[in-house]
Amino acid sequence: MTAFYTFLKRVFWALLMLVVAFYVSVAGLLLLWKSQPIDNTMFMLSHRLSGGEVRQTWVDYENIAKSAKQAAIVSEDSRFVTHHGFDMDGIEAAMKKNENSGKVAAGGSTITQQLAKNLFLTSHRSYVRKVLEASITVMIEGMWDKQRILTAYLNVAEFGNGIFGIEEAAKHYFNKPASKLNKNESALLISMLTNPKYFEKHMGDNRLRNKQHIVMHRMSNAVLP
Repeated sequence: MTAFYTFLKRVFWALLMLVVAFYVSVAGLLLLWKSQPIDNTMFMLSHRLSGGEVRQTWVDYENIAKSAKQAAIVSEDSRFVTHHGFDMDGIEAAMKKNENSGKVAAGGSTITQQLAKNLFLTSHRSYVRKVLEASITVMIEGMWDKQRILTAYLNVAEFGNGIFGIEEAAKHYFNKPASKLNKNESALLISMLTNPKYFEKHMGDNRLRNKQHIVMHRMSNAVLP
């Protein structure tokens, strides 16, 4: 029995060291990325490991069209500038929507939560991932300002098969830089984020176009950081 408890103790400390090492690495990268461009994320790494090519070009906040920033906020996180990483009203609304539909139809994730997942985690759903996502979200909100968070989000989000970031998306779909996107184009690109690989091949999909129109009508309500 003593040997068994000794084994459990060793396993516990080994796991604890792994957790500490993970968060130290996360903190180090967040400190680096606070001022430096992000050119690799867990989602990009996963795509590369599967044999795909990653296209991504970092652009600073001022080189992203205002309409793209507005579209991201009204579509993904309307309370972005006022919350601290978690939109409790949005989470409650998502839970009610899921209860009514009988399935997980809405997640209520904020832009910061989505960024945490894109940077360090995978799309695999589990309670462990949600705990990691929540803790990294707190770290991001504590270390970065809102402008940096939005900039990073728009630079690492996936807009198609191997197309990461608003700059490459603008070039791929409209043959122009992200700074030149108009409202219609910005609304379309942001509306693709729910299922980018599918919408890349189905640009005329009714769901995509309906969301594009909704985003366009709501843009003026966006509060930018």
